[in-house]
Amino acid sequence: MAAWSPGLLFAQNQIELNKGWKCASLKEVKAPGTEISLPAYSVHSWMNAVVPGTVLTTLLENKKVPDPFYGMNNEKIPDIYKTGRDYYTYWFVNDFTTSNPKPKEQVWLHFRGVNAGCDVYLNGHRLNAQTQYSMFLRQTYNITSLLKKDGHNRLAVIVYPPDPVGNPNGGQGGDGTIARNISHQYTAGWDWIQPIRDRNTGIWDKVTIERTLQINLKDPHVITLVSGVRKPEGAQEPAILKVSTELENPTSSLVQGTASYEIDGQTVTKEVSVEPHSTMLVQFGDFSLKNPRLWWPAGYGPQNLYPVNFKFLVDGSSLSDSETVSVGVREIRTYPNTETKSREISVNGQKIFIKGGDWIISDEMLRLSEKRYDTEIRFHRDMNLNLIRIWGGALVVERPEFYAACDKYGLLVFQDFGFSGDCNGRWLDPMKKEDQWIRRTYPNDHQLYIQTAADQVKLVRNHPSLAFWCGGNEITPPRDIFHALKDSIMPLLDGTRWFIDYSNSDEMSMNTLGGNGDGPYEVQPTKRFWEYRTFPFNSEVGSVGVGDYESLKRFIPREHLVAPLYTSETKTSQVDPVWEYHKYIGYDASIDPYGKAKDAEDFATKAQLVNYDQYRALMEGFSSHMWSWYTGVIIWKTQNPWTALRGQMYDYYLDPNACLYGLRNGSQPLHVMCNPIDGMVMVVNNTFECKRDLMLVAKAYSISGKDSLISQSFVEIGPSTTKKYFPVKPVIDNLAKKQGAFLCLQLLDADKKLLSENIYWLPDENGDYSGLKQMPQSRLTISAREAENDKVIVTLANPAKNPVSFFNRLSLLNAQTKQRILPSFYSDNYVSVLPGETKEITIETSAIAKGKRPLVSVKGWNEPEQVVAVGK
Repeated sequence: MAAWSPGLLFAQNQIELNKGWKCASLKEVKAPGTEISLPAYSVHSWMNAVVPGTVLTTLLENKKVPDPFYGMNNEKIPDIYKTGRDYYTYWFVNDFTTSNPKPKEQVWLHFRGVNAGCDVYLNGHRLNAQTQYSMFLRQTYNITSLLKKDGHNRLAVIVYPPDPVGNPNGGQGGDGTIARNISHQYTAGWDWIQPIRDRNTGIWDKVTIERTLQINLKDPHVITLVSGVRKPEGAQEPAILKVSTELENPTSSLVQGTASYEIDGQTVTKEVSVEPHSTMLVQFGDFSLKNPRLWWPAGYGPQNLYPVNFKFLVDGSSLSDSETVSVGVREIRTYPNTETKSREISVNGQKIFIKGGDWIISDEMLRLSEKRYDTEIRFHRDMNLNLIRIWGGALVVERPEFYAACDKYGLLVFQDFGFSGDCNGRWLDPMKKEDQWIRRTYPNDHQLYIQTAADQVKLVRNHPSLAFWCGGNEITPPRDIFHALKDSIMPLLDGTRWFIDYSNSDEMSMNTLGGNGDGPYEVQPTKRFWEYRTFPFNSEVGSVGVGDYESLKRFIPREHLVAPLYTSETKTSQVDPVWEYHKYIGYDASIDPYGKAKDAEDFATKAQLVNYDQYRALMEGFSSHMWSWYTGVIIWKTQNPWTALRGQMYDYYLDPNACLYGLRNGSQPLHVMCNPIDGMVMVVNNTFECKRDLMLVAKAYSISGKDSLISQSFVEIGPSTTKKYFPVKPVIDNLAKKQGAFLCLQLLDADKKLLSENIYWLPDENGDYSGLKQMPQSRLTISAREAENDKVIVTLANPAKNPVSFFNRLSLLNAQTKQRILPSFYSDNYVSVLPGETKEITIETSAIAKGKRPLVSVKGWNEPEQVVAVGK
């Protein structure tokens, strides 16, 4: 039972109803909502429910269904297309206590998201006259007059699944009809996910109760304007703030008072009168913020945030309501780049080369949490990315907690609205039930979609990370929705962000190559990323992403841990059915140069070498043509909302694989690299400052560990630039001819501090890694110690006469279970340690139990596993 202390009023004027929920299937409940919502109606036999959550998360929590993420368990769960919608139609009930409203107090019930339709009852009364549809539209009810005098209240909600639910026939979004709803399209299945059996029916987002006096202050809005070309450091010219808020008066009397906001110790006020039964928009005059602390994308500067406190005082004295929003002072602009024929992005007057990742959703079953969002966005920051694109088949907008994490870590957000070329009719598709002309009109209710979009814009528009709006994934919305978004909603409710017609439109990336402006999505020769000129702002390009053996064991049954078998003669792979079910995308011939996989563990180990090489090469190739061919690239995709075997830098359980660290390397703000086509050593400077007195060093190492200095020289490089320095190809080709070799590039500052290191492993003249196959063992000296703030420092030392200690995976382990502690954040991983070199790796986690000291495991290509205790 949820309880509310009246002492919390105004100090914390909202509570969340997230405990004490019960639920039962419509088939088991025959009483009407007016009866069920009376506290006297017994729900003792009902299941405990998960709210926020879905029917399926509740069934899983109560062990009524098996874990759909493991093996082929999803096949054991009845699909709504076969059972009918009533099977997943459920009543949800919550009993809560609250004190009686005092004179002039108003009590509000808020729903932030219900999928897909609902009827709401409180204490025997129906709150909504008509069934409320739209998964994303917020709902608010004034419940002041309906609260029980004894303080014991009951909320009852019947939740209806989407209609239609879509046939999960194996197509993208199944037969496409799921898109008739304002809901997730992916729930009917896609090429990276299996169908979600209840289509995510449920009270999936927060339910809160709020108390105010006569005026409810809502949807405050802060726009920041930053003129000129700024830098992160030093004194700043003022920024201009344009501030507004809505004031709702549900009473029958005129209310006079003072609206105000406070920022950086300064308060701005305005006297207003709010008519009875009305909502008015209050616009404050422009405010000049002196010497602002600016917000920057990751890698370019700090992510400064200001709390802005809004208040309304009735008659200038009684606090009616207050809201606080977090604001980053920044301005984002876009320009056409005539050389690349694509859009160029600037933040605070400085051009930003976009390095992004495509995002679906944190969890396919909507088990969303602030902590998980924080972890996933931190991973993206740690990959040295600066943008996340929200794919259109998932969300109308992401949740505010997602944006808050992006604000914190500096990830710009490219937000598609909820449309996709697959479901919404761009292509002829035999898997779809209806033709393109009909699909082009989805969803069924256009006015409801427009209302939803306007509401969701208000929900997230204050976040500095939100950079762009996009009509849809690979297609524009239907004409009336499109014009409402672009010509009405955006100018009226936002007006500061670039609205892209659709994700791969010519407006974003001039399509001079044919095709649809994105892809490909499979393993590619690393040279291709450098030599093939693709779309100048590619919204989707990617590769593979199988995790290591520890990851695979979490969701693939032992008997199915069978390595894919590639046959070079037929150029096909034989793949276990569980791998196929989890949407494995083929590594095919890319494993064989390291030696045929002996088993699943060997396959997963070698797959990490491919992972690292692929994503390092992808970002290096795009960066090598920064501003000449490209203004940005977005990787499809960087995460999975379930246990899929493709396109992920970390698995569903938040365990990173080598994709993350290869991308982290290739995306460094200041990065040294080698062009595999002509062998030129290059440096990328993705900062705003000219870098001088840099020592650029190129060395080769044989398989046995003998080093050869190729070249070293002092260099400098201007801001936001890629520059060539010297070739190494003739030397490297000769050294690698027989067995392969290692190329080590280093960039050091004037104090000999290592700024960037890049170690390439090179094949022999036949393209085979023959030297790696017979590489002598190394034996690192390893120590680990505790540090402040939940950190562990690991020291790796390789004796001078050893071979390179190659591709070491570090893992922080629970000392009792010997399982990895997740999530953990590594300053680097899959690290190679040169002969005579010492490296320190920092591991950070908050998941260590108090008083429990973890272990650290280190295991590499030629390094037998060592497990060491963490000392003080």
